[in-house]
Amino acid sequence: MMNMHFEPISRIMPCLVLAMAVFISPPGMAQEADHESIILHAARVFDGDNIRADTSVLLVNGKVARIGPRESFGSSHAKVIDLGDATLLPGFIELHAHLAFQHVPPDTVLKHGITTIRDVGGPLHKPYGGDGSLRVLTSGPIITAPGGYPIPMLGEDADIAVAVSTEKEARATVRDLVRGGAVVIKIALEPGGEAGAPWSSGHGAGHDHGDHGHAGAKPAHAHPQHAHHAFHPKSAWPLLPENIVKAIVDEAHRNNRKVTAHIAEERGARIAIDAGVDEWAHVPCDPIPESLLKKAVAQNVRIVTTLDTLSRCSGVAGNAGIWTGLGGQLLYGAEIAHPDIPRGIDAQELLYMMQMGKMGPIDVLRAATSKAGQQLDLPLLGTLQQGAPADIIAVKGDPTRNPKILEYPDLVISGGKIIVNNF
Repeated sequence: MMNMHFEPISRIMPCLVLAMAVFISPPGMAQEADHESIILHAARVFDGDNIRADTSVLLVNGKVARIGPRESFGSSHAKVIDLGDATLLPGFIELHAHLAFQHVPPDTVLKHGITTIRDVGGPLHKPYGGDGSLRVLTSGPIITAPGGYPIPMLGEDADIAVAVSTEKEARATVRDLVRGGAVVIKIALEPGGEAGAPWSSGHGAGHDHGDHGHAGAKPAHAHPQHAHHAFHPKSAWPLLPENIVKAIVDEAHRNNRKVTAHIAEERGARIAIDAGVDEWAHVPCDPIPESLLKKAVAQNVRIVTTLDTLSRCSGVAGNAGIWTGLGGQLLYGAEIAHPDIPRGIDAQELLYMMQMGKMGPIDVLRAATSKAGQQLDLPLLGTLQQGAPADIIAVKGDPTRNPKILEYPDLVISGGKIIVNNF
């Protein structure tokens, strides 16, 4: 097992409790004097659950103080921003990003509509941001088998992966990750070789996105081993056995953390289901038998989409459609920092969720806001309910009719602080 150095728990815990308290509390609480009260009027407001007409939102000290009909807001000393024929929404939550590993500028992501990201597979740190900056959560390195994915591609970088070979090592690693600030535990169940998968087929190797959009001409400033050139393992990469995955899940649950698994094919899915994994980090690349998907739905598993990055996989569309048809929940995640993915909201991901996942526009918005907040065990995050963090975006027009406008929001607010305002 790779050595992971953390300070003693007696020294870490006070800092961790303070960091989590700041994160979970309304973001503006610690710096109330820095925030002004703002009233936002809009023709449409998506509150995390439904769209409401002619609704206004009052922000005070970095949180949502009130939401209601426009006429219910009388005169006040608050700054008033009338958005007109616009739609106000909670900032999007990206559940599958590689921000730190790929050195993506957080400010770019924030101004393009993502107010919270969860980095899965990268440097370990405590939650930070959310008060005028991108809120960043992490899993820390991926737990994998010795020689397992992603080690064959990326090397034995302690920031990216940590290998375990016994249940004892697995449990100790989970505890270390939690002490270091991980909000979720990520594991790899990936044998490699799936046709169309970026980690085996080499599609989209190393393009930059300029400020935000899809692939441009500049070379990416990425880890040199992460270019995903055509990679076909001569033999299957080793997988964590079921008993070790069960130990990881049990230890994570003891520490109030979920486990998310990189899964791409049937064998990994079986291990994850039998071990009680909470979340799949991707819609699997290969077709998964409906009987297995039905078991996962019965276990209340959630799947993060990443349909845009995996659109060349043979099983993705079928898996997504069957999953939602069985009543399974898909959550938004576009894998920010992956080649050809916008560094912000990815409208193509939203369209694929509608097309492949057979989801309606409102369901897609929920999957990127309130449902994602619930998955993070922060139910106010991703909503415009009273007491929610004032993480808000707005676009001119109706995104349920044209999701593309979400990629360049005209208003972005983080923790009550205005980042972008084109109104």
